[in-house]
Amino acid sequence: MKSLLIKDTTKEERIQIVQQGLSQCGGACDFCNGCDNLGGGSVDAFYQPYIDGKVELRDLNEQYRASFGFVR
Repeated sequence: MKSLLIKDTTKEERIQIVQQGLSQCGGACDFCNGCDNLGGGSVDAFYQPYIDGKVELRDLNEQYRASFGFVR
């Protein structure tokens, strides 16, 4: 498996990583609370700092877990 770290990926790769991760259920994320994102805001917006190369994916997931519960 290729590294998911910001230093090892391009912005385009990070977009693809987030899209693939969010599409595991097979559906679109629009108006979906399937990831138990109730009150968590827009799921794709939540991952924008990773896409922009500002915050590592693992750190975002840990932040979400601490605030709202487990990330599936």
